[in-house]
Amino acid sequence: MDIQKLTIGQMAELNQVTRQTLRHYEAEGLLIPYHTDPESGYRYYHINQSAKLDMIQYLKFCGMSLQQIKAKFASASVEEIQSFLVAQLDYIDESMHRLSQSRHTIARTIENYKRYKLLPQNQTIFHEIIPERKLYVHTSSVNYFDANDSGYEMMLRELKCSLVNKKLPTNYFCNIGTIIRKPHVEKRELYANEVFMFVDEDYEVHHSLETIPEGMYVCICAEDFYKEEEFAQRLFDYIDNNNYMIVGDYICEVIAEFPMYEQTPRSMLYKIQIPIQSKA
Repeated sequence: MDIQKLTIGQMAELNQVTRQTLRHYEAEGLLIPYHTDPESGYRYYHINQSAKLDMIQYLKFCGMSLQQIKAKFASASVEEIQSFLVAQLDYIDESMHRLSQSRHTIARTIENYKRYKLLPQNQTIFHEIIPERKLYVHTSSVNYFDANDSGYEMMLRELKCSLVNKKLPTNYFCNIGTIIRKPHVEKRELYANEVFMFVDEDYEVHHSLETIPEGMYVCICAEDFYKEEEFAQRLFDYIDNNNYMIVGDYICEVIAEFPMYEQTPRSMLYKIQIPIQSKA
């Protein structure tokens, strides 16, 4: 093998690329064979051209297009390559962050659907010990129980706008709900002008989060958007009739949402949760 006159096959084999790749790089003007035999027309590469081939593959792996590589070779500017790599690193970091958020959203949604299958769905009242949770809460201009389904949608739009305005991620928007504060709950007043989403400990903002402590909750699940008030009253009656006292805020959490194809209220399974303790 004459390493100063390598055939395209030899050059490809030595560099672990295909002949098609070398032909493509030649067509793009990136790597022209070093020598062309004037009689046969055969083109030959020099072994030293492997260094340039390595650089092409390296820059391509880093995300640079062949056109960009050609331009950088033409300018022969190390600073330009360095600037590109710095920008590309920032782009990759941002892409990884977005992918991480997407993965988290998908995992949370799958987990919620698993919970949906396990929870009582026949409007049965049940007890559940629920661990500590973190909320991002937005105070709305709307009282959920004074509004129709469109009012609820307005509350959610306000929540989303609040996140966007504060430049916070919206990937937790799949796990949302409303709150009735304890003073209203104790009086059986259905007043919910706060909408929330559950977040994890590593959420990007901490000072605006609210913690719900671990505790025993009396709960009921339902799918009828318009019957939350009826189900809430059933829980209030259950608490009174079984000698319990309310020790915290009323939470209505959306466990799972289902596809909608019409302009109708959201199709969902929600769980009403009221923290309780025995009076005895």
